[in-house]
Amino acid sequence: MSANSHQSTRSEILSHIDPDDFSWAVPIMRTGYAGRGLVYLVVAGLSLWSVLSGGQAEGTKSTLQSLDGAAGFAVIFAIATGMFAYAIWRAVDSFWDLEAYGSGAKGIVARIGMLVTGFIHGAIGALAVTVLGVSSSGSSSKELLNQFLQTPAGVWVVGGIGLVTMGTGFYYFYKAATQSYREHLEANHFTMHWNPALRIGVAAQGVVVLIIGGLIVYAAMSANASDAGGIDAAFEWLHQQAYGRILVGLLCAGLLMFSLFCFVNAVYRIVPKAADPSVQSVARKIKSMAQ
Repeated sequence: MSANSHQSTRSEILSHIDPDDFSWAVPIMRTGYAGRGLVYLVVAGLSLWSVLSGGQAEGTKSTLQSLDGAAGFAVIFAIATGMFAYAIWRAVDSFWDLEAYGSGAKGIVARIGMLVTGFIHGAIGALAVTVLGVSSSGSSSKELLNQFLQTPAGVWVVGGIGLVTMGTGFYYFYKAATQSYREHLEANHFTMHWNPALRIGVAAQGVVVLIIGGLIVYAAMSANASDAGGIDAAFEWLHQQAYGRILVGLLCAGLLMFSLFCFVNAVYRIVPKAADPSVQSVARKIKSMAQ
């Protein structure tokens, strides 16, 4: 489907929608993106500080576990709330098609992708809850994955998950290259002038997701769950490369910009079915300025 036909399909869908009917979804979206931004701010910020101090970057779980005291509890609680809100937002966004993708093949793929990202962020929220003291199941999860990898189907399933994850990483690169995210941001002084930082942040997220996907594929090929991992595994792999500390530091800086991207979405993201038609996106603003 071409960009023009996609826009016409979206316009046709929105022409039959009353934004007030979906205004209830906006607070969920804002909370979710804010929580997502908080995760990357904490993980990337503390990891960058660790690298600059001569230590090693940490993943989500290690970073959450390093937060103690009343302030740490408050941050972890906020992260858990935000992640669950983001997971709910993705599910709501997909079910009610709030982005107005439509029911065509491209729209269905996009909406399935929302559910997948929602599940992943829900898992991060659950991780935050375990850090708050409910339980810890990291080792048992690895054992279950190892058992699953011993079966012929397990290798293919885990390998497929890794390939899909890598595909998601490439999608972030595409998103950064085409700057398609500007279609979803309200045009104002901030979003018009801070685009380079937002673009770098999206690309940095693509690097992390691509590495994680590659490690999952490698874990499937080696039938060893310990080869897979999240952000911590991506940091560790990158640290082992030439000029690893510099690369990890740059990636942490990029992820800080991705946290900015999330916070900007929390404030200025346009939810098509809940937005006033008069609200102009960055993409539309730039297009009108060029004419």
